[in-house]
Amino acid sequence: MSTPYLRLVLLSSLIALSACQPKEQSDDAKSPAVQLTQERPVTIQGGASGVSSYAPTVKATAPAVVNIFTTEIVKHSTHPLMNDPMFRRFFEFHGMNREESEPRSGLGSGVIVSKDGYILTNNHVVGKANEIVVALQDGRKAKAKLIGTDPDSDLAVIKIDLKDLPTIPFKTSTNEVGDVVLAIGNPFGVGQTVTQGIISALGRNGLGINTFEDFIQTDAAINPGNSGGALVDVAGNLVGINTAIYSRSGGSMGIGFAIPSQLAQSVMMEIISHGQVIRGWLGVEIKQDNSGFNEDGSLNNKSSDGVAIGGVVRGGPASEGGMRPNDVILSINKQKMSSANQLMNTIAKIKPNTTIDVVVKRGNQEVDLSVTVGKRPKTEESQQDEGQE
Repeated sequence: MSTPYLRLVLLSSLIALSACQPKEQSDDAKSPAVQLTQERPVTIQGGASGVSSYAPTVKATAPAVVNIFTTEIVKHSTHPLMNDPMFRRFFEFHGMNREESEPRSGLGSGVIVSKDGYILTNNHVVGKANEIVVALQDGRKAKAKLIGTDPDSDLAVIKIDLKDLPTIPFKTSTNEVGDVVLAIGNPFGVGQTVTQGIISALGRNGLGINTFEDFIQTDAAINPGNSGGALVDVAGNLVGINTAIYSRSGGSMGIGFAIPSQLAQSVMMEIISHGQVIRGWLGVEIKQDNSGFNEDGSLNNKSSDGVAIGGVVRGGPASEGGMRPNDVILSINKQKMSSANQLMNTIAKIKPNTTIDVVVKRGNQEVDLSVTVGKRPKTEESQQDEGQE
């Protein structure tokens, strides 16, 4: 971030509650085919000065954007001095180390994407919830079942069992900077709200929000509570899932980020089919620059292409394939690598146990390697340091 006063804000919000229910967990990782609807063509027409109203778009999409209310049980110490290591030992010695459970509620948004009740939202909205309640625009409410989460992309899938559900189709065609978009969600819990803007940029990454980042940037106003809500085009197709904003105050300043619908759909189908997202993994630590080193140990500043490797996980796929620290990965399966984000996304899309051709620069030489891609460890089990692949 360019200024200490600018901070990244995830869009879910929390308030206190006094009741909770046991957590509902997914007991069925395998699911039938998801009933998705087809992308809508752009048919909205405007007057001489352009589109005069987005009411048709809102009528087609808003019913499929839901409010999500969650309850999480949070444990905390009974005495404030328990946070001090010295006093903690005293309390533990006298058997006074007690914890209390306190319910905490949160709110966010979600998007119904299938007739059979699958809803896309953010992991940070529902990932730790003990109870999830979904409220539809038509007044219906239902408890939701957590199908699965993907912390690396900050996406989650929940499911409700209701009939005659409205849906929003995924946009599969290309987005462009300047396209008009609408953000629909439940900011600050005031109720469903629609804001309008444009796509400001595509492919934003390196923000430190998620492990895998390929964000759509928009100036449509989104605020806390919009997390998991829909970003749609003027035809009523799902462009992205609203996730975060850059802000000094915590409110919208015209820089919001949404997870692209293509990525969201892919993650959702993996979660429904396998209960998790299965990604490829190399087991390398990526350096902050691409310079690399010469054979004599001197810094090589001439390398403008490739991704420099700072470390290799012992016994990992890269290590077994002959990759060394300070190698610079030039290409994978003849595709040139130019950034850490590109490398991570490329490897993640490769099925584990697949052998790939890797060209690295080692000193002044290019070396051809064959590496068998492994399965990326779960977030809780792996070291999720920034720049690790």
